[in-house]
Amino acid sequence: MAIYPRNNYLLILIAVAFVAAGALLPTSVTAQAAVGDIVTQAFFDGIINQAAADCTGKNFYTRQSFLDAVNSYSDFGRTGSADDSKRKIAAFFAHVTHETGHFCYVEEINRDTYCDTMRTDYPCNPNKQYYGRGPLQLTWNYNYGAAGNSIGFDGLNSPETVASDPVLAFKTALWYWITNVRPVISQGFGATVRAINGAVECDGKRPNLVQARVNYYTDYCSQFGVDPGTSLSC
Repeated sequence: MAIYPRNNYLLILIAVAFVAAGALLPTSVTAQAAVGDIVTQAFFDGIINQAAADCTGKNFYTRQSFLDAVNSYSDFGRTGSADDSKRKIAAFFAHVTHETGHFCYVEEINRDTYCDTMRTDYPCNPNKQYYGRGPLQLTWNYNYGAAGNSIGFDGLNSPETVASDPVLAFKTALWYWITNVRPVISQGFGATVRAINGAVECDGKRPNLVQARVNYYTDYCSQFGVDPGTSLSC
């Protein structure tokens, strides 16, 4: 056994301890890039710049409002390997691009009340409509109610707030994603389509719309330098 001066020996022991501790950390913690390093201004602009100049969303959605919302969901894009995180972020923005028309729309074009009276836990305000708003077009009284309870706004009595506050709008999208979509994302991108609009698009109902989402996803995966994986359709 080599003999080292006492001070050097202590330094070596400390160094070995740090290396050992690092080896015990999950790769999902040590390998992550910050979401802002993946969702760069250039990436965001590459989406929103495809919207027409007169689109309402051009003056509403910003990369900064997205990042501000992410601060409330610190595990978004931070689970799994670095490549997994990039695929998840690509999937999120693929659906956002599709739902908003490249960040053109803040509110749904064909508006309806979207009140499910069977959901008595989230009673509708008869003077309000719960049509799609925000990056993932939050819809239905029960989603507005649950999102409001989680985030901290009156979703049932003031659903229009989602269309007036861009950070809140992104928070509702992240809430919906983490609550309803992330649990199935390991099954492939196709499962995320089903979780968002499967009743309308999947199982051969609207294959063109499904393919549009897939095209956005594979494009963004390519931009992030990751393989899109399998099971892309539904």
